[in-house]
Amino acid sequence: MSGSINNYKTLMHATNRGYGEQTQAQAEAIEHMQTMPQLIGDPGVQLVNSLEDRDKAIVDNINADQNAVTHLKYMNSERDLSLPLEKQTKALDKYLDSQEDEVSLRKYLVFGVQWVSLVTENLLSHPFIVLRRQCQVYNASQRYHLHPFQLLPSIVHLHRRQGVTTLWKGLGSCLLVRGMTLAIDDVICKVTSWPKDVDSRTTLKRFGQHILLKCISIGLVVPFYAASLVETVQSDIASEKPGLLDVFREGSLRLFYWSSPQKGRMLPAWALIGPSVSMGITKYLFSLVIRGVSSRIMRRRLIIKQEQRGAKFRDDTLEHQNAEIYASLIAMLTTEVLFFPFETILHRLQLQGTRTIIDNLDNGYAVVPILTNYQGAIDCYRTTMLTEGVGGLYKGFGAMILQFAAHVAVIKLTKWIVGQITEVISNRPPARIVQYYNLDRGAGNSNSTTISPSISSTELDVHSVGQNSLD
Repeated sequence: MSGSINNYKTLMHATNRGYGEQTQAQAEAIEHMQTMPQLIGDPGVQLVNSLEDRDKAIVDNINADQNAVTHLKYMNSERDLSLPLEKQTKALDKYLDSQEDEVSLRKYLVFGVQWVSLVTENLLSHPFIVLRRQCQVYNASQRYHLHPFQLLPSIVHLHRRQGVTTLWKGLGSCLLVRGMTLAIDDVICKVTSWPKDVDSRTTLKRFGQHILLKCISIGLVVPFYAASLVETVQSDIASEKPGLLDVFREGSLRLFYWSSPQKGRMLPAWALIGPSVSMGITKYLFSLVIRGVSSRIMRRRLIIKQEQRGAKFRDDTLEHQNAEIYASLIAMLTTEVLFFPFETILHRLQLQGTRTIIDNLDNGYAVVPILTNYQGAIDCYRTTMLTEGVGGLYKGFGAMILQFAAHVAVIKLTKWIVGQITEVISNRPPARIVQYYNLDRGAGNSNSTTISPSISSTELDVHSVGQNSLD
C-alpha cells in the first residue's frame, strides 16, 4: 500500500508541475492519502476504507485537472497574441466547418477577377488604345508622347473641347471585330476539325493545324480591322459619326478590291494581309511562349511558398487559375512592348488613302489630315527612320504605359475587394490568427487539429494523468 501511495505522490507531483500550481482538491487528496497509514488496525475495514478513499482521491484528482484546464483562459506568446481558449476553439471549429463554403467562394473570387480582367482588357483600356493609335498614325507630330506625362495636357484639352466620349469612339467596331475573329475561329474549327486552343499535350501535327487556323483567321479579319482603325482615330468634330455596321461595309469593300486600291493612295488588300498575318502569328506564338514560362514560374513559386509555410491549400486548381490571370497579363504586356514598332508601321499602312482627319495630340485643340505615300511595309519603315528617327516607331508609348498601369490597378483593387467580402462571408479568422495557429495546415488535414503547442501538451498531460490514475 505504501508503494501505491508513493506512486500516487509522484504522479500528483508531475501533474502539479505541468500546470504550474496545485489546486485545493489535489492538496486535500494528498493530505488524506498521507493519513491512510494511521487507519491500519482492522485489516478488513482498513482495506475497504483504503480502496474507497483511493477511488475518491482519483475522482477528485480528475475533476481538479479538468477544472484547471477550464480555468486556463489566456495564452501569451512571443507575438503578444492573447485570445480566450473558448474563442480559439470556437473560431477553429467554425473555420473547419466552413471549408466547403470557402472553396465555392474562392471559385467566385477567381471568376470575378477573370471577369474584371476581361472587361478591363476590352472596355476600360479602350481610351488608352485610342490615344495610342492616334499618336502612331500621325507621322508629322512634334511630340512623340513616349511617357504618360506628355499626354496629360492633351487629354485635358480633348475633354474640354469634345467631351468625355471622345476617347470612346470606335468601341463598337472594335468589339465587333474581336467577335468576328472568335466566330471565324469557331467556324474553321467545326469545318476542318482543327483545334482552336492548344496546350502542352497537343501534338506537333495538331499544333501546326492550329497555327494554320490562326493565319486564315487573321487574314480574313485584316480588312475589317483596318476599317475599325479608321473609326478609332478619326476626329469626332471633323468627321461624320459612323454607323454600327459600317465596319462590315467598309471591310467588305476593302476585301473586294483585292488587287487594286479602292481609292487614291489606299493599298490593296493583298499588300496588307501579308505583313498583318506575319506579325499577327509571330506575336501570337511569342505570347504563348511568355505565358507558358510565366505560368510555370508562378506555379513553382506557389509550391515553394506552400512548403515554406508548411501548409497546402485544399484546392490547388483555384490558386493556379489565379496565377494564370497574371501570367496572361505578363504575356500581353511583354508582347505589346516588343511588337509596338511593327504595330506602328501596320497602322500607318492600313490608314493610308482613307482621307482620315485626326485630332492633333500635340496640343489637343486642332485637327490634322493624314497624308502619306508609302509603297509597302519596308518603305514605311525606312521613311519613318529617316524623317522621325527611332522614336518615331514608339510614338504613343506613354499611352500604353497608362493602359497597363490602369489594368493592373483595377485587377489588384478588385481582388482585394472580393477577398475582403469572401473573408467576411466565410467567417474566416483574421490573417494573423490563421498564420500563427497554422490553420491552413489544419484545413488540409481536418482529422488532426492542433490549436497551439502549449494547449496540445496540456491536453496530453491531462489524458495521461487520467490513464495512469485509472491504472
